[in-house]
Amino acid sequence: MILLNAGETYDRMFGIDWQLIADSTLTIIAVFALFAIMSYFLFNPARKMLRDRREKIQNELADAKTSMEEAHSLREEYEGRLKAVDKEAENILSEARKKGLANENQIIAQAKEEAARILERARVEAELEKQKMSDDVKKEIVTVAAAMAGKVMSASIDESEQNRLIDETLKEMGDDTWLS
Repeated sequence: MILLNAGETYDRMFGIDWQLIADSTLTIIAVFALFAIMSYFLFNPARKMLRDRREKIQNELADAKTSMEEAHSLREEYEGRLKAVDKEAENILSEARKKGLANENQIIAQAKEEAARILERARVEAELEKQKMSDDVKKEIVTVAAAMAGKVMSASIDESEQNRLIDETLKEMGDDTWLS
């Protein structure tokens, strides 16, 4: 028993009365109402934010996957182009080597032809020089022989003998030699 003002007693079971139950019920209803209102104004926006974030992440993952696929396809295309460029470069180098060898062979052939012309010209010039030297030697021999013959003749032959030799030589040569 509880004493309330001077001498009054109040019997409550476990200290629960109707006022307490009514207050407790109102408090519980107020808490549930507050929870519902807070849920509507706080939890729903938070849920919406989480849903939006989840969708954004899923979109970003899908975009990333698409980007990866595009990057993979671009990489394959790039590698294909690199192979094609390498092959083209090899073809160009091969062609350049062939042209270089052809030019080398052409230059060698031209050099051999030029060397053959130079050798032929040198041979002809040497032959002409040899002929000229031979002619010069013959002229010298004739000049020396004539000088010697002149000295020998003038010393040993008199005038009548000289005239006889000249006449003999003229007869041997004949009149046709002197006329031509």
